[in-house]
Amino acid sequence: MQISSRFTMAIHIFACIDTYEKDHKLTSEFLASSVNVNPVVIRRLLQQLKAAKLITVTRGSGGAAIAKPLDEITFLDIYHAVECVNHGELFHFHENPNEACPVGKNIHHVLDGRLDCIQKAMEDEMRQMTLADFLKDTRTYIQKENQ
Repeated sequence: MQISSRFTMAIHIFACIDTYEKDHKLTSEFLASSVNVNPVVIRRLLQQLKAAKLITVTRGSGGAAIAKPLDEITFLDIYHAVECVNHGELFHFHENPNEACPVGKNIHHVLDGRLDCIQKAMEDEMRQMTLADFLKDTRTYIQKENQ
C-alpha cells in the first residue's frame, strides 16, 4: 500500500508558498501550475491544510500563506492534515480472514503488533522533520540552479 500523492503535493505547496510569497499571488491556479495538477486538487488540499491551521487562505486577491513558524510544522502535521487514514491506522487490514484456516484465524495476532511498530516508526521520523529544514534545503537547491 502506498501513501497517496496528497502528502507530497502538500509539501510541494508549502515550498511554493515559501519560494513565491513575495513575488506572486499564490492562487490554486498558480500552485497547480507548479504541481502540474488540476486547480481543483490544489483547492481541496488547501482546504485541508487550512482546517488543520497550517495555512491561511484569503479569497480573492490574497492567496495562500503559511500560518505558523516553519519549525513548528512537522511532516507528521501535514500528513495528518491531508491523508485519509482510517481510524488513525496506516495499514488497512483485509476484511474477514477465514477463521476456519489456521493462518486466517491467527493473522491478526501475529501481524497487528508489527504493523503498529512500522506505523509508529514512520510517525516518529515524520515528527522529527520540520518545514524549516525542508525549506532550507529547497532554497539551497534553487539558489544553486540560479548561479
